[in-house]
This record gives sequence, C-alpha cells and structure tokens, in this order.
Amino acid sequence: MKKFDKDRLILGFAGPVLALVVALALTTVVLLASGQNPFEPYRIMFESASYADVQVLIINQAGTYYLAALAVAVGFRMNLFNIGVDGQYRLAAMVAALVGASVSLPGPLHIALIVIVAMLVGAFWSGIAGFLKTTRGVSEVVSTIMLNSIATALVAWLILPKNFGEQPAGSNNLTTGEIAESGWFPGLSMGDMAGEIYGFTFVAAGCGLLYWFVLNRTRFGFDLRATGASESAAQASGVDAKKMILTSMLISGAVAGLAGMPTLLGDTHTYSLDFPTGIGFTGITIALLGRNNPLGIALSALLIAFLDKSSASLDQYGYEKEIATIMQGLIVISVVVSYELVRRYGIRRQQQKVGEELAAGHALTTEKEAAL
Repeated sequence: MKKFDKDRLILGFAGPVLALVVALALTTVVLLASGQNPFEPYRIMFESASYADVQVLIINQAGTYYLAALAVAVGFRMNLFNIGVDGQYRLAAMVAALVGASVSLPGPLHIALIVIVAMLVGAFWSGIAGFLKTTRGVSEVVSTIMLNSIATALVAWLILPKNFGEQPAGSNNLTTGEIAESGWFPGLSMGDMAGEIYGFTFVAAGCGLLYWFVLNRTRFGFDLRATGASESAAQASGVDAKKMILTSMLISGAVAGLAGMPTLLGDTHTYSLDFPTGIGFTGITIALLGRNNPLGIALSALLIAFLDKSSASLDQYGYEKEIATIMQGLIVISVVVSYELVRRYGIRRQQQKVGEELAAGHALTTEKEAAL
C-alpha cells in the first residue's frame, strides 16, 4: 500500500492557495489606490452569487471553461503549450454549427454528428501544429498563435452570407443558421426563474473523469507523462516521442472542439458573431491554477466562472466590473510566482529530510558499533 505523503499534499495545495491570497491582496491594493472601498465589491459579488439564476450561469460557464482547461492540460502534461485552444474551439464550433444546421437526423444521431464534427475539426487544427513540431521542429507556441489568427480569419470568411452564413432580417449579426431541435442537447431545469443547467456540462464532468483514468490508469497515460517529464528518457525506454507529441496535440484539439458544445447545443443553437471568445485563453489560467489535476481544474473553473458572472452587477453599485478581470490577471501572475516559490521550498524540504534520514542512519550505525 502506497504511503500517504503529507508533505506532498500540503505542497500541492500551497501553490494555488498562495496564488489566490496574493491575487486577493493585490486586488485590494488596486481598489485602495483608486480611492474605492476595498471590501464592498467582494460582498456584492458573493451576494449576487446567492441568487439561483446566477448560480446556474456560473455552473454553465464553468462547464465550458472546464473543457477548455482540460484541452490545455493535456498539452501541459506532455510539456506542450497549446496556446491555440481558442482558435480550435471557435473553428470547431462554427463548422459543427454549419453541419448541424444543414442536416436533419433523429435526436441522438444529430447531436452525435455535431459533437464528432467539432472534435474532428479541433483535432485537425491542433494537429497542424503537432505535425509541424514533429517534422520541422516548429515550436507549438508559435504555430498555435499563428493558427489562432488564421482560424479567426477563416471563421469570418465562412460566415459571410455569400459563403455559408446567414444574416437575419433587420439584424447586423451573421449566423450559420439555427440547428433543428433534434440537435439540441437537453438540460436540467432548475425552475422558471433560475433557468437550466446545460446537459453538456455533465458531459464535461465525465471528460474530467476520463482524463484522470487515462492519465493515471493506462499505459498511454504513463507514456504521456514520461515523455513530458523527459523526452530523451522516454525514447530510451522505447516510447516514440514524436508519435506521443502528435497524439497529444490531436487529443488536446479534440477536447478544445468540445469546449463550444455546452453553449452551442444548450443555448444559442447557432454560431454567430457574438459567440463567446477568449475561452481558450481563460482555459490556460484555469489549467495553471488547477495544476493540471481534474479536481483542481474543476474548482478553478468554478472560481473563474464565479468572478465572471458575479461581477456583472458591480457597475450598478458604482464599481467597475473589470475588477474581476484584474483579479484573473493577477491570479495568472501569482500562480507563476507562488508555484516557483513552493517548488523551491519543496526541494529544500526534501533535501532537509534526506539529511535528517542520513544523520539518523549514521547515528544508528554508530550506536551499533559502540555496542559491539
């Protein structure tokens, strides 16, 4: 039976807790510097989150963020930085919406088709970066950033009325056309006033369980973690590192494609110019804060969703709702700093424990020699 490592557990929690405390303190300093009450915004946000409709909004947003963060985390575990999740998510949602609006199928098949198309498009777009890295040594950071820009331009071109888009009468918005009701994913109603939780939010939770199982209970997960820790060591043990890199990028892109499904299948039922953006970049924050752990990512997704949705009412009380955005930015900075501090402390603590064990062993040996 594996021995419980108390120090490892404490260090695991120390990073995110320290990051949140520092971010909260810095946000308070920003409020004080601007001449505002440093505590009132927090009270307003918590009070807002006590309403059932806001709670539903938080849960729904967290589901989307969770999938985006899982996509980022898959890359992180391979020591890859898939910064292109946002482009993969938007292109996948757009193409899936086009396909979904153009066909008529029985409910389960219609939903399955939309989801599969989204995953394939996301995997294809991410796979380009994986292919460039494994064949030409192109950094995935550079290639995915460029692919984000290309995806933005491609979506803007595809949604033009002269191509595949539609412009509703009397509106300046452009859409892909509405998906038939057979392609809507049923949700969980929380009452007339609260609305409903997207059904795909529960699929997102299932993806988290699958991520944990594959990563910790399969040979593929072991190879992925081993290659991420040391590519040369993995190759020496017979793992095809290039194949693992490409496979990880494909999986990351496929999960990124799923990130648009809660909103597409549970709310808008079409892709339009006002479809949510920036989801992929928020996913990076959440994956970092959650330390690529499915439970940690879930808690981080709920936190960021809470900041997003509960801050909407701040402007009614004379506070800028951008306070939440400032806090999110400070969390990112704090995560980097706090994790490095915790890492250094962990190394020192480990060295200290080794020294104590060696000293204890030496003392025991000395006692035995004296007894003889």
